[in-house]
Amino acid sequence: MSATQLVGVGVSPGQAAGPVVRVAEPLPEPPASPAPGDTAAEAARIRPAAEAVAAELNRRAATVEGEGRVVLETTAAMAADPALLAEAEKLVNGRCLPAPRAVFEAANGFATMLAAAGGYLAERVRDVHDVRDRIVATLLDVPMPGVPPLTGPSVLVARDLAPADTAGLDPELVLALVTEEGGPTSHTAILARALGIPAVVACRGVLALETEGLVVDGGTGLVTAPAGVVEVRAVERAPKVEWNGVGKLADGHRVKVLANVGSAEDAKAAVATGAEGVGLFRTEFCFLSATEEPAVAAQRAAYAAVLAPFAGKPVVVRTLDAGADKPLPFLNTVEEPNPALGVRGLRIARDAAGVLDRQLEAIVAATEDSGAEVSVMAPMVATAEEAAWFAERARAAGVTRAGVMIEIPAAALAAREILDAVDFVSLGTNDLAQYVFAADRMLGALATLNDPWQPALLRLIALVGEAATATGKPAGVCGEAAADPDLACVLTGLGLTSLSMNNAALTQVGARLAGVRLDACQLAARAALAAKDPAHARTAAHAALH
Repeated sequence: MSATQLVGVGVSPGQAAGPVVRVAEPLPEPPASPAPGDTAAEAARIRPAAEAVAAELNRRAATVEGEGRVVLETTAAMAADPALLAEAEKLVNGRCLPAPRAVFEAANGFATMLAAAGGYLAERVRDVHDVRDRIVATLLDVPMPGVPPLTGPSVLVARDLAPADTAGLDPELVLALVTEEGGPTSHTAILARALGIPAVVACRGVLALETEGLVVDGGTGLVTAPAGVVEVRAVERAPKVEWNGVGKLADGHRVKVLANVGSAEDAKAAVATGAEGVGLFRTEFCFLSATEEPAVAAQRAAYAAVLAPFAGKPVVVRTLDAGADKPLPFLNTVEEPNPALGVRGLRIARDAAGVLDRQLEAIVAATEDSGAEVSVMAPMVATAEEAAWFAERARAAGVTRAGVMIEIPAAALAAREILDAVDFVSLGTNDLAQYVFAADRMLGALATLNDPWQPALLRLIALVGEAATATGKPAGVCGEAAADPDLACVLTGLGLTSLSMNNAALTQVGARLAGVRLDACQLAARAALAAKDPAHARTAAHAALH
């Protein structure tokens, strides 16, 4: 019998092989009956179960460091979220649901809200489902979902992995990860890179393979089930890297290495990791559950808490990215047949300019409170006219540096004219890929199209780099493409001047940049642009950088 080969999206480089350990499928949906005889007693079971889950996650967090610890502590906080628990208790008392079913429905409601928010927040849906399943398992007194105890070096195969599961993995025992679902920008992919574990996501058909062992290439995405016995082969791990906190190439060329943040906790973690500043501060957390527009004073305090750790350092704040697929009650948005192409981002800000003006007022005030060097940018900009409208309004509000995000192909094609109107631009590679390939970034079946190594995407990014060089204005990347060390070098070679990413990637990217020269980055960029597909782009760029 010949070997079977599958191809997914390689998200963490390295080659490894070994016996397969399959992660159990998620718990089945708990039944809505029978109704509890004593609803008060049934509701009272929920908080102790949630507290037990949170305690276990915090216990695991104490055993790891870095981003893994942050992920586990964040998941623990989600498990103990008073709003989630109160909603579950309400469902027990109001609808006579059993506690497991009430937790299931309450968590699904929160997950739906996050999914509607899109982008980074939508990627937290997996965390909510993980918390849901852990609390339900505790209430049902059944084994906790997740990675089983490993008795030896293994290749983990799963439908998907919760970030909390990935964060607690032992790189000495986990040879590689292969998931049927997931995408290149998922937290699991980011954590796998941070841990140095080869990983392939969106590998369709891997769960159906009848094999005892796999050979995994986390760079190319190739997963092989050999006909015979698979010998254990661990990835050759590079020594732990050090970075001095300054984004600079070996020849002195400057490239800022920044963090993406969405809360005060994210900001503190980014400072602790060594971020030079923030390339993307998402302000949606202020609005997500609001039934009415938050007051300027409330916004000011919330923004200042995120900005404070970066006093004296650069922070790029993105204005509210809402509307259509991210509905907010106070914006009076209407249902649209195709919300991803509807009134969202800057488009809704132009319809509700007062909301934008009050947010800008709060941001400027928070800048004064915090001492951070704040720039402000608008999302979902398509034309130079839109960019000019935003820049004029932002400057009138007291913003000193106004920019826009380039996440629509039209904006990349008009980058020169847009840069004439603003002070800087920032590429949102996650959404840009989604629009370039007409492929929903949240669908695992389309993950290959959303691979940031796609040559077509890189060619569009190159146009922005050329425009930035021609105008002498900064152009950065704030999508997770910047979190891949080799791709970070390629982006630098394309003319980008700052790279912003998840905290887990900062040290690896900073250290990688410090070891290469600009001419090598440019050579890698040319090689990637000329490639026929993502796998060849990766291979060609890697060869040029070594």
